[in-house]
Amino acid sequence: QVQLVESGGGLVQPGGSLRLSCAASGSVFSINAYAWYRQAPGKQRELVAHITNGGMTNYTDSVKGRFTISRDNAQKMVWLQMNSLKPEDTGVYYCYVDFAAPIPGYDFWGQGTQVTVSS
Repeated sequence: QVQLVESGGGLVQPGGSLRLSCAASGSVFSINAYAWYRQAPGKQRELVAHITNGGMTNYTDSVKGRFTISRDNAQKMVWLQMNSLKPEDTGVYYCYVDFAAPIPGYDFWGQGTQVTVSS
């Protein structure tokens, strides 16, 4: 059974930093790509950052220069370093993993971790 376990969320003041972690387990397949999404209250889930197994990254414009996504393919882990946090970064952050499996739709989501940026 595939599981994605997230950690690292919490309450932080504006300008502060948090580091989110996500560990994937339960699959024999390697990983094509990882991503972090977030969902603010009353809004749709949006892509925050994406990284391929080769290390190519992509960020939504609002976090460029502040957030950094990284991964360890061997450990099947992905991190999101969030600096200079703003109140508008508040939301539930979800880890997403796309496995290199010959099975359609073989991708998974974490349970979500709350990030609250407030003074």
